[in-house]
Amino acid sequence: MAATSRNPDHGRMHEIRAVYDERTITVYQAYSPAIAEPALRAGTFVPPFKRERMTWIKPSFLWMMYRCGWAAKEGQERVLAVSITREGFEWALANAMLSHYQPGAYAGRADWQRALKRSPVRVQWDPERDVRLRELPYRSLQVGIGGSAVDRYVDEWITGITDVTGLARQIRARLDDGDDDGATALLPRERVYPLPATIGAPLGA
Repeated sequence: MAATSRNPDHGRMHEIRAVYDERTITVYQAYSPAIAEPALRAGTFVPPFKRERMTWIKPSFLWMMYRCGWAAKEGQERVLAVSITREGFEWALANAMLSHYQPGAYAGRADWQRALKRSPVRVQWDPERDVRLRELPYRSLQVGIGGSAVDRYVDEWITGITDVTGLARQIRARLDDGDDDGATALLPRERVYPLPATIGAPLGA
């Protein structure tokens, strides 16, 4: 079952769209060169990356571009495409909590807060973006990995890291030239991810 449905919050469709194959899914993160370069050499995240901090991964390339300003924001000058196992990705979502309280999804706000404190993973849904980074009428997933899940992410799930900063800047250059079609043609080809309903439903997917 594809991870699509109607959710009460703002009536917007929640979807997971990503580049994936039978075994892996690509997520994006943006860091300073000080963190990105050692990660690229090691094929996973190493110091000065801090495992004790929650790290957010994004399956949507354009949402990552919105967040990092096409690799122009300070501390986010290097955009990384991180290949992780689908098994790990789905484990994260199966053990996740919504980062914001939604009436009806939990017995009450207090129950949600207690569960949130115990959960190693958080998810939130933000408006997806078009190539000009304008809001679209559906939402895209962000996954916050913390606690013991960070060790799983770094040590077990990551299968490779690629620097896609050049791609981000190439697309931005096309946009600056007014070539929206050319920019769109360079985007990673994302598809709706077939998340099992038993995992997606509690998260509003």
